[in-house]
This record gives sequence, structure tokens and C-alpha cells, in this order.
Amino acid sequence: MKQKADKTLYALVDCNNFYVSCERVFRPDLWYKPVAVLSNNDGCIVARSAEVRALGIKMATPLHQVQHLIKRHKVHLFSSNYALYADMSQRVMHCLEQFAPDVELYSIDESFLDLSGLQWLDLTEYALELKKTVQQYTGIPVCVGIGPTKTLAKLANYAAKKWPKTNGVLDLSDSVRRKKLMRLTPVNEIWGIGRRTAKRLAIMGILTAADLARQPAERIQGQFNIVIARIVLELNGISCLSLEEVAPKQQIVCSRSFKPRLSDHAKLAEALASFCSRAAEKLRQQQSIAGSITVFIQTNPFNPDEPQYQRSTHIQLQQPCQDTRHIVSIAKQLLKSIYKEGYRYQKCGVILGNIRAAVQPQQLDLFQLVELQEADKNQSEQKLMNTIDSINKRFPKSITASASNLYNHWQYSVKHLSGRHTTNWHELPLVKCQ
Repeated sequence: MKQKADKTLYALVDCNNFYVSCERVFRPDLWYKPVAVLSNNDGCIVARSAEVRALGIKMATPLHQVQHLIKRHKVHLFSSNYALYADMSQRVMHCLEQFAPDVELYSIDESFLDLSGLQWLDLTEYALELKKTVQQYTGIPVCVGIGPTKTLAKLANYAAKKWPKTNGVLDLSDSVRRKKLMRLTPVNEIWGIGRRTAKRLAIMGILTAADLARQPAERIQGQFNIVIARIVLELNGISCLSLEEVAPKQQIVCSRSFKPRLSDHAKLAEALASFCSRAAEKLRQQQSIAGSITVFIQTNPFNPDEPQYQRSTHIQLQQPCQDTRHIVSIAKQLLKSIYKEGYRYQKCGVILGNIRAAVQPQQLDLFQLVELQEADKNQSEQKLMNTIDSINKRFPKSITASASNLYNHWQYSVKHLSGRHTTNWHELPLVKCQ
């Protein structure tokens, strides 16, 4: 088992009620009022404010089952606005890059920061400044957990959210504070410990994080697997997971800065196709499929002598996929919709979101006939992608796939969709001064 000898320090920054917070940024009248965000087709609740949680409404509850609570307590509903959320996420991550040399985007609302070498700072004050900056620049509240391993940083973030006295920041660099928190933390709250694993651990008398930390890693590996053994080591301050080593990812981002700058649409599209191929490759490596695609472009924000332009756009897929050709085709179409002549672009990229396991059951269209022919087609596409991955593994970057077909029926009928306040000129919020 690979372990790191050097001292490490990580921070986990997690946005509070991210979807809800994004809606509240442009509706400040809704702060401290009950707000819920609905799924793609307004079918169930996928994000809740603290006020909604206090009503006893659970995550993924079908909307029709809690209509009486919605009306009685005047809960404000919003349809999922992924174009807004993706852009706000990008803004938050841009802020975080000012505070650490290396940032890993773990999900749309979470990032790990490598703070190794910054131990001489007052880390709590540093995290409070980070928290204040993100709130000021984006309007999104965050909590920060700090620890010598990613697992402990995640644990610190859990405590920072749970106990208001922390002011949203907790540093677990101190071993005494670490042990005290682990005695109070149920084992099922540890990052990477699922419900089934927690039940097995409970049978063994392991009920808290402290109980698990006291176990020999070799014994845990023999009874479970190397992943749980690494968690034991990480709870003891031994870093086993560096940035970008945790899978499966909830979001995959591929982008790059250009030298020299690109102005031609064809060259941008070619670069984007390469990023899409890499992102799809990562998606298949963790045996997942993506339900959304975001494309973004930007000029150099640090060159005031040149005209500035940055845009992102998003599409929610009707049928999640992992096929490089489909992803490239859709991404190119999205790029076409936001590309503007006359600018020298420094960066472009693609974000695959709404990621889930490829084997996970999915809801099918009630009126769609699933034929054996279609199943055979999907198997053929999978074999083709596997072949391309095998060739690229042996001869890196030798093949990139593209296609011209595009999903045409991806939009859902929703009733509570807010505006694309940051990505569409016609939907910018208006401020009236009187």
C-alpha cells in the first residue's frame, strides 16, 4: 500500500446547500426562507434549505407527497437550473485557485485544496479569509475543513457544518482535537464508508471514527478491502490519497490554457474535441455515464489591454451516455453557440456532470420501445469505445473520435425554472435604483 512520507495538508471546501444558494444569490429576499430545488422534470426534491429540512422533508422525496407541506409553509420551489449552477461552480472554483497552488474539483460544489507547505500560517484565519472571499465574490456560503489527509479534511468539513460554533471552519491539524472529534463521529459519517460497510463494522463493535482508527489496517484490509484500510491510515494522519486519486468522481473537468492564444473557431473546436475524448475516457475508466455537458471558453483575465470575454453553456442529456462521439458532437454544438469572433481565447474546456454508475437502473421513456436492435447497437458502441481506449492506452492520444449527430430532444418541461442570470444577456437580473 503506497503511503506518503512528506507532511501533507488538505482543505475541503464545500458549498452550503449549493443549488439553493445559487438561487438565493439572485433572490436575496429568500434568505432564511424555505427553498427547495426540484429534479429535471420537477418530479422530486433534490436540494433543500435548512428551513425545508426542519419541516421533515427528506432528499429525493416525490413532490406530490409533500404538496401539503409546500403550501402550508409557503416553500419556494425552483426547477434545476444546471446552466446557472455550472457557471456559479466555476466562479467559486476560480476564487479557490487564489488560495492554493493545486485544486481538485471533486464535485460541482466541493473541492480539495493542497495546503502543504502553509503550516506556518494561522490556518483557521486563512480559511476564514477564504470563506469570506468566496461569499463576497460569488454570494455562495461555504464551509472549510482542514486536515493532514483528505479523509480528515472531509471529517473536519462535516463537523464545521454540524456545529455552528465553528463558524464554518475547522482545523484538525492538532491530534488532540482530532481524537476528540472522532470519538463523537458515527462511523457511517466517514467519507467512503457506505451503509452496508457501516453495518458490518457495527457488528464488529466499531461504531465511531475513533473505533475504526484504532483497528490495524492489515486486519481491516483482510476483512474488507484496501479502500477501507486506506481510510484507517488516513484517520491516523497517514496520507494515502493525493489530489485526483479518488474515484468515482462526481464531476469530470478537462481543460487547458493555450499558448499562443486561439482566435479561430476551428482550432478551438479541435482542442475541445481532444478534451472531450479525454473526459469520456475518464468516464469509462470509472464505469460511469454522464447526464450533462458544460462547455466554457475565456480570454486572459490578467491582460487588461485586450478585450475580455468568457461564457459557458450547458445541456442536460435525455439519455446519459459515455460515448466519445456523442459527447464531442454535443460539445462542438455548444461551443458554436457561445463562440464570438474578435477575441483571443486563453482557455476552453468541458465539464461532464450528473455522473452515475453505468450499471445503475435508469428511468426509460414510457412511450419508447426498447428493441433488441437498439441493445445490440449499444453493445457495439461500447466495444468500439473499449477498443479506442485500449489503443490510446498503448499509443497515447493516437485516436480521437467525433460524430455529427446531436441529441435534439433534451429539454424537459419545467414550471419553476429561474433565469440563466450569468450566461444569457437577455436574462441578466435588473437592478433599479430609486
